Amino acid sequence: MGAVRTTREKWIEEGLAALTARGPDAVRIEVLARRLGVTKGGFYGYFADREALLEAMLDTWERESADDVIDRVEREGGDPKTKIQRAGVLTFSSDRLLPIDLAVRDWARRDAAVAERLRRVDNRRMALLREMIGTFCTDPDEVEARSLLAFCVAIGHHSLAADHEGRTRAEVLSRASDLLLNR
Repeated sequence: MGAVRTTREKWIEEGLAALTARGPDAVRIEVLARRLGVTKGGFYGYFADREALLEAMLDTWERESADDVIDRVEREGGDPKTKIQRAGVLTFSSDRLLPIDLAVRDWARRDAAVAERLRRVDNRRMALLREMIGTFCTDPDEVEARSLLAFCVAIGHHSLAADHEGRTRAEVLSRASDLLLNR
């Protein structure tokens, strides 16, 4: 019987799982190999080193959370509000993408290259917001303010622990969406 071999994608997925659970320092080849039930030698068939794996993890996050989300939003269509809400749900309500996004944001606080990658992704997300909000709002300053507020709500509400005085979080988020995305 031959040696057990795993795919490049499984190494990346296991790396992303370690990142979301314990941060970038937890992404260790030996630990990932153990979790995958393989030897670490197979790792080097796909990656030159740990840095190459980390880069591949960021590539996967960027593709899934920006490219794939924006493509799906455009493909499925709808009015601007629907597109914005779909992008938010796909990215910030996803059991897969949200934990990775939050982990990348935390990592970016300590790593300039990751911060630059996050900036690129966030700029693409903001561009989508500006484009959609710009279809019903003509004041560029208001477009920028609404876009910023919508993005901050999408990201920040996951970290907020406040109660909403007799309202559910979903009710408050729905009202905030109405305020930001209605003409």
